Amino acid sequence: MPDTPRPPRAPTTRVGSTYRVQIRPGFDLDATAGVTGYLAALGVTHLYSAPLLTATPGSQHGYDVVDHRAVNPELGGEGGRQRLARALRAAGLGLVVDIVPNHAGVAQPAANPAWWDVLRRGRASAYADWFDIDWDRGRLLLPVLADTPDAHDDLKVVDGELRYHEHRFPIADGTGDGAARQVHDRQHYELVSWRRGDGELTYRRFFAVSDLAGLRVEDPAVFDATHAEILRWVAAGDVDGIRVDHPDGLRDPAGYLARLRAAAPQAWLVVEKILEYGEELPDWPVDGTTGYDALAAVSGLFVDGDAEGDFTALDAWLTGRHTSWQDLTHDTKLAAATRLLAAELSRLAALASELDRHDTRAALAELAACFPVYRGYPPEGARHLAAARAEAGRRRPDLTRTLDAVTALLRDPDHELAARFPQLTGAVMAKGVEDTAYYRWSRFVALNEVGGSPAHFGVPPAEFHRFATARQVRWPAGMTALSTHDTKRGEDVRARLAVLSELPGRWAEQVARWTAKAPLADPDFAHLLWQTAVGAWPIERERLHAYVEKASREASVSTSWADPDLAFERELHALVDRMYDDRELHAELTAFATELTPAGWSNSLGQKLVQLAMPGVPDVYQGTELWENSLVDPDNRRPVDFAVRRELLDRLDAGDRPEVAADGAAKLLVVSRTLRLRREHPELFSTYRPVPVRGPGGAHAVAFDRGGAIAVATRLPLGLARAGGWRDTTLSLSVNQVTDMFTGRVYSGSELPVHDLLSTYPVALLAPTDSVEAAS
Repeated sequence: MPDTPRPPRAPTTRVGSTYRVQIRPGFDLDATAGVTGYLAALGVTHLYSAPLLTATPGSQHGYDVVDHRAVNPELGGEGGRQRLARALRAAGLGLVVDIVPNHAGVAQPAANPAWWDVLRRGRASAYADWFDIDWDRGRLLLPVLADTPDAHDDLKVVDGELRYHEHRFPIADGTGDGAARQVHDRQHYELVSWRRGDGELTYRRFFAVSDLAGLRVEDPAVFDATHAEILRWVAAGDVDGIRVDHPDGLRDPAGYLARLRAAAPQAWLVVEKILEYGEELPDWPVDGTTGYDALAAVSGLFVDGDAEGDFTALDAWLTGRHTSWQDLTHDTKLAAATRLLAAELSRLAALASELDRHDTRAALAELAACFPVYRGYPPEGARHLAAARAEAGRRRPDLTRTLDAVTALLRDPDHELAARFPQLTGAVMAKGVEDTAYYRWSRFVALNEVGGSPAHFGVPPAEFHRFATARQVRWPAGMTALSTHDTKRGEDVRARLAVLSELPGRWAEQVARWTAKAPLADPDFAHLLWQTAVGAWPIERERLHAYVEKASREASVSTSWADPDLAFERELHALVDRMYDDRELHAELTAFATELTPAGWSNSLGQKLVQLAMPGVPDVYQGTELWENSLVDPDNRRPVDFAVRRELLDRLDAGDRPEVAADGAAKLLVVSRTLRLRREHPELFSTYRPVPVRGPGGAHAVAFDRGGAIAVATRLPLGLARAGGWRDTTLSLSVNQVTDMFTGRVYSGSELPVHDLLSTYPVALLAPTDSVEAAS
């Protein structure tokens, strides 16, 4: 993580903290308005919403926008938005909205007026330049047909449209006569097998999703048309902040963000930019990232780095694997480039017309597989390209001459290949690592997280303090997060899994027993499954079934999305059923998860306090103010019971000081009291300084002073207990009298006994006594 921060950046609009709500048809704008009072009582300053513009009918996430001119009618339309705005103002809250500049939804062409017109009129459409289409390759390919030779026989002409089962397509003027196949052959588009999409598609996609077509927002006219409604809300004072989805997919992210900043100069802008280990955010006109870098640093604090060798040995014994993380990710990235993103790769290779097409394609794929970050940006991008070239040459010396020629083109800022190649590397990283390697590398899955680095086993306190200090200087208004709609596992699942790093021998014995008793043909996936089950237990059977099907297909080893191996999947689902139906196995799994739970709760509270109190703007993902055992989407988008949370918060406000127990009230206490103190006394969170913890338990605490507010958290709780507890460990203070926001206890003096401070909860938030009444 960077040690040398850049010059300070002044924040724009004051956003103190956010609460992410997955607004969707089942929980619309009016339902969201109904929880604004609770969110204000919780202590946040802003609601942070999922995308609100009109999306594909039935969309549960909103990232497939089909019409940028209006609020999604399935969410309540403009009326619902205005009612939410009034409710937010009445509650004293602001709004941060999620926008999607990179792509639009095209799964249902009739729902997207611009796409429909392009299909109908082709290059003559007024919207032809909206989408990143390679028109020189002929008709626009749409991969929607079944993979059978007679699929075109199911085409029909109905009501002036071309129909294929539930799919509807426009018919160009003057082309509607004759049989359906004849009509089809006269269109500006060609319907082809779904299998041809990855290799032959003629438009840029979001990753490998053919239902999401890339937008050319680098064109000012496209930017204006797709952002007018959002910017209208900003100008009206209804929106204080904007979260920009997937800037890596854009042709010119820096230029786009400069234009957005100029259009919304006072807005709080954060970008969903995933940084690799040690990478810094480019010097963009934004307030920071959406917090995956903070997630990795905070979660890593609660992992025992000394266990790395034990887990490496266990992984090799269980799976027979001796491949490094670097070699595994190279291979998964190369596969993503040459298979899932083959169409995009071919389009790039064609841009180097003076070179051999086959060798150029291989060289570009190798460079993308070796690229060390999602994409390069000037001036750092030159260094990343050089590293990729060196590694690609080591792996493919037979391509040396072509690699040199291609690299020279990529260094030319005026060459089209240099402009488009970064769009490929980001997609290759996402599909090859996040969506494949994370499901294959099962050494210790708590580290397999977006923005994380499974090769770096834990974050020592000194490293975390360096990270936080640099963040305070450079990105004090960037978002921090522990859970998002894209995380592979919820924060509390990771917190419990972190406990395994404190008992590697115990875990090795347990998982060896289970894999022998209930074997699976894929040992890598079996290790991932047992860890996931332990981390999320107790979890409803149907949720675990849904998870293993998605995860195993993402891994693409024993089964896949394109070619499911039904025999393996039956074996996999049978193993899940055994976890519930085999009494002995079920009892062992329950007992082991129960054994981990208290230490897992300690980690959960610790990482939550650190995330909420550290430099940045903390986000609470919906529902995570209580214990929450979500897995990857769509599991982490399940409905939230706000009534339970309101009732528990009322009890806390009535004076209840809960035990750390299954109801999660202790976590709600930590969240609400920390957020309230930040909101009422932001001056207490204006700097960053590590606080010394001295004594035999010093390595088991992390503490820092934010300018008056002091956060203290327990780390590695099992090791602490084995060493005899805190004993005479002390915390050094620079103030005369402080109050713990969680217990109400008042402390005086320059040295506090940690065993007393953390006798009720494994965390403490200390504030000057004269500042606490407004936040209590």
